[in-house]
Amino acid sequence: MFNLILFGPPGSGKGTQSENIIANYGLQHLSTGNLLRTEIANQTTLGLQAKQLMDQGQLVPDEVVIGMVGNFMDAHREAKGFLFDGFPRTTAQCVALDALLKQKSNEINVVLALEVSEEELVKRLLGRGATSGRSDDINESIIRARIKEYHDKTTAVATYYQQFDKVVHIKGEGTVESIYADLKAEIDTRI
Repeated sequence: MFNLILFGPPGSGKGTQSENIIANYGLQHLSTGNLLRTEIANQTTLGLQAKQLMDQGQLVPDEVVIGMVGNFMDAHREAKGFLFDGFPRTTAQCVALDALLKQKSNEINVVLALEVSEEELVKRLLGRGATSGRSDDINESIIRARIKEYHDKTTAVATYYQQFDKVVHIKGEGTVESIYADLKAEIDTRI
């Protein structure tokens, strides 16, 4: 089983590249945002617990999220691997994810980090906002705050996985095809 984490700030092309990777390698896309919505919609025990906390304005605790990740992996035992999107976001989540994977005789194989300059990200997001109607993509100061928050939060995750020599930085500027070729080359050396 091959597991990877794809990092990238808002506007880095992570969504597009995730689709390419999933299509080419047959990995399951594991988005914690989607997991939360599905568990809540299906009214699972974890989903109801998460909804109650969210309705009170609280963050969903790591153990609940890890439980959902474990349930998703168990439901997709036939998967060739998983592409983790939006998770982990903290060192504690990295540790918990690694412990979960170890229980399943598995691990994170690589963390691919898309690197894009802030000016290019702002340009891309403003362009996306002009066509998508996403309110968080039309205000430059909000965009810059999101980029800063991304960098503040993901530094700890990158630092955690760097100790295991699993982080690879990929230039996220250029054509979709050239960026994907760089991602694919890194995956192919590990798969």
